Amino acid sequence: MPDHPDHAKALDVAIIGAGPAGATAAAILLKYNPTLRVVMIEKEKFPRPHIGESQLPGISAILDEMGVWDKVEAADFPIKLGASYTWGRNQDVWDFDFYPVEQFKDEPRPARFEGQRRFTAFQVDREVYDTILAEHAVSLGARWRQETLVREVMVDADRISGLRLDSGEIVTARYYIDASGTAGILRRALNIDVTIPEELKNIAVWSYWDNAEWAVKIGVGGTRVQVRSLPYGWIWFIPMGPSKASVGLICPAEHYRRTGHKPEELYLRALAEQKEIATLLAKARQYRPIESTKDWSQVAARLVGDNWFVVGEAAGFADPILAAGMTLAHHSARDAAYTILELDRNQLPRKWLLSRFDEKNRHNIRQHIQFAQFWYASNGCFTDLQQHCSAIAKEAGLKLDPRRAWQWLAQGGFATETIDRPGFGSFDLGASKQIVEWISGSSAAFELDKYNVYKLNLTGAAKDALGNLEGGRIHRIECYRRGPKVLPVSGYYKIVIDALRASRDAKDIITAIQNSIMASAPDSEAWHHVSKVLQTIEAMIVDGWIQGSVDPRRPMPKLAKGGGRVIRANDEGNRAIAQRDQAPNPPDTPGAS
Repeated sequence: MPDHPDHAKALDVAIIGAGPAGATAAAILLKYNPTLRVVMIEKEKFPRPHIGESQLPGISAILDEMGVWDKVEAADFPIKLGASYTWGRNQDVWDFDFYPVEQFKDEPRPARFEGQRRFTAFQVDREVYDTILAEHAVSLGARWRQETLVREVMVDADRISGLRLDSGEIVTARYYIDASGTAGILRRALNIDVTIPEELKNIAVWSYWDNAEWAVKIGVGGTRVQVRSLPYGWIWFIPMGPSKASVGLICPAEHYRRTGHKPEELYLRALAEQKEIATLLAKARQYRPIESTKDWSQVAARLVGDNWFVVGEAAGFADPILAAGMTLAHHSARDAAYTILELDRNQLPRKWLLSRFDEKNRHNIRQHIQFAQFWYASNGCFTDLQQHCSAIAKEAGLKLDPRRAWQWLAQGGFATETIDRPGFGSFDLGASKQIVEWISGSSAAFELDKYNVYKLNLTGAAKDALGNLEGGRIHRIECYRRGPKVLPVSGYYKIVIDALRASRDAKDIITAIQNSIMASAPDSEAWHHVSKVLQTIEAMIVDGWIQGSVDPRRPMPKLAKGGGRVIRANDEGNRAIAQRDQAPNPPDTPGAS
């Protein structure tokens, strides 16, 4: 694409930033409409280092949709099966796995996006990963202008009329996407406010190490991220390859100021104090300078306007304890691309498309921030930060026993990133509940266990529509709204709704659904679907869409529940790995957690 201003006026989409969010938006746009003229304007020269190496499984499906999965997999990044934490009331080490490690099969790499790999994630070297994504967008037809600064965003009321570059050139387009990260170039030019929870104002200090040991090896290329609490913060240890690792410290900004230490001093002291991390780095050498930055959780007041979208960290940021930053970036960028594609088709209401994008993505960010507030408030390992943790709970209005904590987390409803199954941000409902119980140090019964009669409750609900993103189209899906709660009539929700309309007996409802799944789903996936159905019933009870009661004449259902993840003590998890390694042929299918 020529850089001449006259030609620039023919652009369809101008994207500020070529990181994962910018590259995702460009690739999705061009996959479904190759005639679009798309430019990514990037201030840096790639490859360049960047933190945020740990992913969640939800990204993998987007990489596959972009057509870049094979290229990312060929880079031989470690396969992330989960994370190991020192966190919670009793300070025990526990593991949170996306996929049961004892079921993880050794397979040649690169592998396809199928089977067990649909439930795993990557730990990436961002120099390599971001370059792969940006170059892939270019291969689809995007223009990539590196080392190019946007000096001015030209604003006309609530519209963007152009971008003035450092060369003086003005780039104009029909749509603009702010994927500039924490710089928020477009967002700041529009004077859009951000909400920053004071209690989550942390700092991050990090560096990169070579010849570091992996804490755990799971089959071919599999491992876990290590998260280790200190009295005043926590350390991440993320293997990025056979010997390289990203190691960073997070602590409250106020604690950092009180110590009077320089970031480098604070960082090296933390690595020495945390014995497990010190052991992993005993033979390692630091190969990049120590860096630091503020680490504010935040969410923008608006993410969309007449001809602009804000995605990725420009839209908001949730504390890295959840490793959700890149997931939010990929999802919001994909959503912006889908919305632009539908705006061009002019077949769906414009106002609905824009408000749907804004509501959904802001809600996702807020959920992650809310979950982070719970993680910090309930961490008994932070012995130097007890007053700080109490302040977080008080500020959030959070009661820390598991039942009340779960009710607090569920206030915004569960239909967020996907409308076919319940989740809490990037985590499925079962995993989220297990995390709440583990961190709290006690358990809270599932609501669905308390009743043997289920009744669909639509009292006071109004019909509305949600958007389902698939195949380059946004499909309007019927839903019910009651206050902030939403009940989609799709996916697992629809399965449960249909069963509730046929019967009220809890045992009959669940048995009928299970039999239907067993008859139609492959054996390797049936466990997954049954687990999701039970989670959906739980979510509908918590959200008030199901009224439960007890009929003494009927039996109580006995249900095996869990999330798509496995949460257990670290020594148990290590035994599971040993069991896997000793088995001659690991089983093909995971069991429900």
